[in-house]
Amino acid sequence: MIQQELKDPGIGFVTITGVEVSADLKRAHIYYSILGDEESKTKTAKALKRACGFVQHEIGKRLRLKHVPEVEFHFDGSVEYGTRIEELIRKIHRQDETDGKETNLSEEKEE
Repeated sequence: MIQQELKDPGIGFVTITGVEVSADLKRAHIYYSILGDEESKTKTAKALKRACGFVQHEIGKRLRLKHVPEVEFHFDGSVEYGTRIEELIRKIHRQDETDGKETNLSEEKEE
């Protein structure tokens, strides 16, 4: 629905990472991540906020619920956090490999 039916140019490359619906079905918290810089994240957040009513209406039409949950979008930073952790681990491994080569070279020079 977000990629194909929302025509807002402010929406970037969005991935839905999770949805939590309250037990009484009154609220639906939709979590998303986005690739891009801070400007595109800000634009997307504003566009998704504007789209809440449309998304809620479409959910109501498609699911035919007595009470349609109020939709709220929330940025999920866990993907970025995971990417950053992965980057740091790779950097540590590269550093370990470099340190190991230097150690081997210095050991060879001493012999």
